[in-house]
Amino acid sequence: MVNKTRLNRVREDKDVARGVLGQFLGDETFPIEWREGEDELFWIFDDLHCPNPLTPMFFDVGGWWLTCDHMFRRFGTPFASDWIAKQINGYLYTAAIPADPSCRPAAEEFQARYAPRVPWDKNYAENIGPYLEATLPHYGKNFIEWWDNRLRPEIVRNFEYFDNYDMEAESLPGLAVLFEDALDMHDRHWKIHWLVNFAQFSATMELNAAIKELRPDLPDDLPGRLQSSLKDRNWDSIEALWRMKEAVKSDPELGQAFKGETATVVLAELEKSEAGRAFVDGQLKPYQKEFGHKSMWSHEFIAPLWRENPGPIIEAVRGYLYSDYDYRATIEAVRRDLEEAKAQLMEGIGAGEDRVRLQTLLDRAIALNPLTPDHHFYIDQGTNARLRTVLMAIGAKFVQADILDDPEDILFLHYNEMRTLVGNHGAFNARELTSDRRDAFEEQQSIRPPDWVGTATEEALAFPYAANWGFPEKFYRPAPNQSDEITGLPASSGVVEGVARLVTSTDQFDELQENEILVCRMTNPAWVVLFTKIRGLVTDAGGSASHSAVIAREFGIPAVVGTSVATQAIKTGDRVRVNGTSGTVQIVR
Repeated sequence: MVNKTRLNRVREDKDVARGVLGQFLGDETFPIEWREGEDELFWIFDDLHCPNPLTPMFFDVGGWWLTCDHMFRRFGTPFASDWIAKQINGYLYTAAIPADPSCRPAAEEFQARYAPRVPWDKNYAENIGPYLEATLPHYGKNFIEWWDNRLRPEIVRNFEYFDNYDMEAESLPGLAVLFEDALDMHDRHWKIHWLVNFAQFSATMELNAAIKELRPDLPDDLPGRLQSSLKDRNWDSIEALWRMKEAVKSDPELGQAFKGETATVVLAELEKSEAGRAFVDGQLKPYQKEFGHKSMWSHEFIAPLWRENPGPIIEAVRGYLYSDYDYRATIEAVRRDLEEAKAQLMEGIGAGEDRVRLQTLLDRAIALNPLTPDHHFYIDQGTNARLRTVLMAIGAKFVQADILDDPEDILFLHYNEMRTLVGNHGAFNARELTSDRRDAFEEQQSIRPPDWVGTATEEALAFPYAANWGFPEKFYRPAPNQSDEITGLPASSGVVEGVARLVTSTDQFDELQENEILVCRMTNPAWVVLFTKIRGLVTDAGGSASHSAVIAREFGIPAVVGTSVATQAIKTGDRVRVNGTSGTVQIVR
C-alpha cells in the first residue's frame, strides 16, 4: 500500500528545495485536469493576447507559442528552453520550460503529444549564457536593416500570394493544401516575430543600463517616453481614418450620410449619392484593402476582419467626427514630447565617450520603436487574418457540401477533425459537434480565470517574459487598502478623474464618449481609434511594455494596466480616479 503521508512529506521537502512560493491546482469553481508534470509548472493566464475563451481551431494552429522552442534555441537563452500552452476551461495558460534536463512535462501541439525541448546537458544554462550576451547586441545593431531590406519584404510577398489567390474557384482539397501553406507562413512569420522581439529587447536593455549608469537622477517615466514612435503602420492607419473624417467634415452630403443610426445605415446612405459612392470607392475600400486585415481580437479567428465588415471603420470615422480629432496636432505632440525626453536625457552629459555611447544607444533604440506597432500589423494581425481567410473559404466549401451550416462553424472543429472531413465528408456529425462546442464556448464566457495556476517558484517568477503579464508584481501584490481601490501597474504617468466606460467589444466602440475613462480587458491596434477620445485607461491585462501602456504613453493618457479585476469592479458610469504614476485606481462613484 502506498504511504500517502510519506509521499506528501517527500513532495513538501522537494517543494522547499525548489523555492515553492504558492500553488493552485484548481477547485470547484475552476477545475483543472493535469497531465504528467504539468502541475509542477507555473502557468500564466494569457489575458494579454487572449482574454476570452479560445476556439478549438485557434488553440490548435494559431498560437504564438508554437515557435518558442525555435526562439529559445536560436538565441541560446539560459532562463528557458521552450514555452508550452494549456487550455483550461476554454482559457489560455502558458508556462515556460526551464533549460533543465529533469523537466519533462507532458504537452501538446496540433492535437499531438509534444515533448518540450530541454537540453541533455545539465550545465547547458550555465554554459550558453555567454553566447546570448555576446550575440544579442548584434541583433540590436543590425536588425532594422534586416527588417527593411529582407524580412518585411518577405512577409509582404507572402501576403500578396494569399491575397491574390482565387479561393472561391479552388477545390476543397486545393484549399486544404493552401491552408498548410498558410501554416508554414505562420510558422515563418512568428520566427521573425521573435527576431523583432529580441532585437528591441537588446536595444532597450542597453539604453536603460546606460541611463541608469549615466543619468540615475532622471524620473522613472523617462525610458517609457523614449519608446514613442512617430512613423509606423499604426499611425498610417490613424492618418487614413483622419483623412476620411476630414473628407466627410468638408462635404455636407457625406456628413448627412454619416448621421445614420448604424454603420449599415451609413453605408446604405453613401450608396445613394455620387459623392458617397466616390468616398466608398476612393477611400473606404482602399483602407479596407490596406488596413483591413485586423479584427477586435488579433489572437483568435472568430472575430470578423475589417476587410469583411467595414462597420468598425465607419464607427471610427464617426468617432473622429464627434471629437473633431486632429491627427497633425496629435502627432506633433508626440514628436515634441519625444524630443523633450531625448533632450532631458542628454542634458548634462559633456562631450566625450559617454555622450557618444549614450547617443548611439538612444538612436538605435528609437530607430527600432516603430517595430512595436509594425510587428503587430504584419504578424499578430496580418498573419492570423490570412489564416482566418483560408479557414472561411474551407468553411464555405463545407457548407456547400452540407457538412456545416455556417462557414464560421469550422472554428469549432479541431485541426485534425477538419482534415478528416476534407477526406471523408461523413466521417462524423460535424453539425452536432460544433453546435455543442459553441454552447460550451458561450458558457465559458462567464468564467473568471485566475491570474495563474500550477506551482509558483522563485525561478518561474524570474522568467523575463513574465513581466509582460505583470509578474512578479501580480503575485506579490497586496490587497487594496480600501474596498473602492484597485491596484495595478503604473503604465503612463499622470492622475485623471472621470466617468468610466466599460468596453468589451467593437459593438460598444460608438458608446464611448469624449473624455471618458476606458476600462477594458486589454487593447490591440484595432482599439487605437478610441485613444483619440479617452482621458484615461484601465485594463485587466498587461505590463509596462504592453500595447496598452505604450500607446497610452504616446497619447499622453494616464494609464493603469494589469489590474486583473477592473472589468469586474468598475461599471459604466462609475466615477474613477486613475493614478498612472502609482498604479492605483480609486472608484469615487
